[in-house]
Amino acid sequence: MRFAVLMRKQNMDNPWVSYRWAPHEVMPDFGEFNSNSSNSITGQFLGRDNEGESWLFTGFELNLFPDEAEGYYLNVTATTPCWFVMWRLEEDIDRYVDAQSLEIAKADANIAVPHRICVSYNEAARLLDGGESVDTVPMNDEHTSWLQEYVNEKYRPEPKKRHKPASFKGAERPAEK
Repeated sequence: MRFAVLMRKQNMDNPWVSYRWAPHEVMPDFGEFNSNSSNSITGQFLGRDNEGESWLFTGFELNLFPDEAEGYYLNVTATTPCWFVMWRLEEDIDRYVDAQSLEIAKADANIAVPHRICVSYNEAARLLDGGESVDTVPMNDEHTSWLQEYVNEKYRPEPKKRHKPASFKGAERPAEK
C-alpha cells in the first residue's frame, strides 16, 4: 500500500530557533498526488500560511510482516495508535524535491525529508536506537481498525515462562573425591 507524508515547517517564537520540522499527517496515496510511479521519494511545496509551510512527500510503501506483529499489537493497544515517521534534514535537495518546488526549497540550506514510515513500536525503537529522528502522527480510526485486523489475524503472544528463583537452582559445588 502506498502512502504520502505531509511535513510542516512550523514557525516558532524562539530567540534561538525560528522554525521546526514535524510530520503532520500520513495519508493513503492512490495516485491523486501526482506521485511518480517509481518508488523514489518526491516532495512538493503545497503552500505557506502564518504558521509555516506545508510539503507533501510521496513514494512510501508500507508492508506488514508477521514477525513484527508484536510491535503492531503494542501500537494498536496504546492510548493513541500512531504512525512513526523517520525523517532527516537533507542538503541534497535536488534529489528529493520536484522541479516546480525546487526554487522554494533552495531558499533554505536543508529540508526535512521523511525516509520511512512504519506502524510497529519495535521497528520505531530500533530506528531511534540507531540515532534516527522519528516522530509520531496520530493514526485515524480507519487505519487503526485496518491494523487491528492484521494484529488479530497474525499476532500470537508468546506463552509466559516461569523462571525458577536463583535460591532453588542449587549451589555450584565441586564433586567430592
